[in-house]
Amino acid sequence: MIEGLLWYLNRSTGVAALVLLSITTVLGVLALGRRPGRRVPGFVTQAVHRNLALLAVVTVVVHVVTAVADEFVDIRWWHAVVPFTGTYERLWLGVGALALDLLLLVTLSSLLRTRLRHRTWRAVHQSAYLLWLTSILHGIGMGSDMRAGLWTVTVVCAAAVPTALAWRLAGLALGPPRAPGAADQTDDAMTMPIRRIP
Repeated sequence: MIEGLLWYLNRSTGVAALVLLSITTVLGVLALGRRPGRRVPGFVTQAVHRNLALLAVVTVVVHVVTAVADEFVDIRWWHAVVPFTGTYERLWLGVGALALDLLLLVTLSSLLRTRLRHRTWRAVHQSAYLLWLTSILHGIGMGSDMRAGLWTVTVVCAAAVPTALAWRLAGLALGPPRAPGAADQTDDAMTMPIRRIP
């Protein structure tokens, strides 16, 4: 009974994590291409981006814990952290471990953003694209139960980020040039600390 529950919980959190990571990546791409005069203020986009990223982290943690706890296959905790060390589906589990490591790196760099040089933070944060890609590959490779519905979710997630990148690049190519310092204003919105309202 418990093993069946762990299996379903593992699969559902894997799908949910892929969707959340895809939406978070799309919001990050679109926030970078933001121009003044948009209907949604930048701080709203950034707050949604940040909160969805946090929800994705929690979902991935549940996904990993249920994968390790489920005894149907032999996945140890270090197989989830150290890429390509497992015996079960070594390649695809290793890609998933790489995705987890990238998630930890992006999360840690975001938490330390105010202490890092902007260029350093941005270089590390760009690994979110690789995180998103490895998550898709892990889902395809490990998804032994990829039915039509899961393939549809995977294809939509795989198309979402390239579409957002194309939209952003088209906007940059076709739109008016940004005023000097506009990128810095967008970046400030990314570092807006979370404050408690009295």
